Amino acid sequence: MNSLSETNTPKTSQNYFLFSMMLIAANLRLPITIMPPLLRSIEKDLNIPSSMAGLLTSIPLIAFAIFSPIIVKIAKNKGNELTILLFFILLLVGSYLRVIPTVWALFLGTALVGIGIDSGNVLVPAIIKDHMPNKIPLGTALYTLSMLLIGAIGTAFSGYFITRISLSATLAILSVMGIIAFIFWIPNVKNNQKDTNNKDEEIPDYQSVWHQSLGWLITLYFGFQSLIYYSLLTWLPRVLTDHGVTTIFSSNLLTVLQIAGLPLSFIVPMLAPKKVGMGLLTFCVVLGYFVAPLAFLLNTTSGIYLIIWAIIAGVAQGIAFNTAIFFFTNKTTNPYQTAEVSGMAQSAGYLLAAFGPVIFGVFKESSYIMIVIAVFAALLATTGIIIYRARLIKE
Repeated sequence: MNSLSETNTPKTSQNYFLFSMMLIAANLRLPITIMPPLLRSIEKDLNIPSSMAGLLTSIPLIAFAIFSPIIVKIAKNKGNELTILLFFILLLVGSYLRVIPTVWALFLGTALVGIGIDSGNVLVPAIIKDHMPNKIPLGTALYTLSMLLIGAIGTAFSGYFITRISLSATLAILSVMGIIAFIFWIPNVKNNQKDTNNKDEEIPDYQSVWHQSLGWLITLYFGFQSLIYYSLLTWLPRVLTDHGVTTIFSSNLLTVLQIAGLPLSFIVPMLAPKKVGMGLLTFCVVLGYFVAPLAFLLNTTSGIYLIIWAIIAGVAQGIAFNTAIFFFTNKTTNPYQTAEVSGMAQSAGYLLAAFGPVIFGVFKESSYIMIVIAVFAALLATTGIIIYRARLIKE
């Protein structure tokens, strides 16, 4: 959406951009992934039911759904870098509003966090394509690596802190990363450029991605992978504790699941463009997102068994998410279109994903959650194959 390119950006500023972009990416899952280990404490301290606690995962996803297309339009007028900075103020306000031990503050803060995160979700892939047109795989890999790594570490620290300090103190400490990212992103605003071109007027027959079937397929793919991931993140600890697994081990298992997907940030961009590579990736998604949830139904506290399947599920998670980002950049022809399809996918896609954590919370039998997740995994794999075989989105 900006006209800044790699050719007119000094090497040092591009390195700084990468560093600050990774800090922004580090906060795009962290405020959500720290919540699952805290759910039982939240239910107890604030006296709310499990289904209502599940909203703490769904609210950010609903915010993504509502604000993604709005953010695209704001960024077109204000510029990508400035838009991210402004929306991160909401993330910081929301993060520390959640520290207040009341129901209204927790839920309002979570909504503001979701809105703040969404600016990075939508705009960072477009900024990478804009700043690094010849190094998109590297930029995308570092973006997803930071997002997944810090998200995973946050889950582990969340589970550790909540057993030793209060809920408010845990949230306050784990929200410091947002302040750091905000400060380091400020210098990027000097490169901020507004997009003064009206795409619809510039190209009379321009077709919005909202009017194209491939845009909707990419949206479905993103929605399915998000629904599966956030549903596992929210309710897998509950399934495991029903089997007698401790809270700390459950949170550590979620960390293992998330870390297992980290290498895929580099592997997917290399394998996805190749037919054989995409076939292998799809097989791993089926194994990790279809078979693994069913494997968690076994009533066991065996650490080795659970760790193995957590790793397999984590690999699938890494593949599915990075493949979605791959589709954003490789099925579009320019940064504007990349931002538009990213906004569309994270709008309608997250709206679909938001139903998982809440609806699954009403199931009295936790085993039903894993079965439904497996069904969505089959739909995810099928959709991915269709998208891969399709041509580029039309301009």
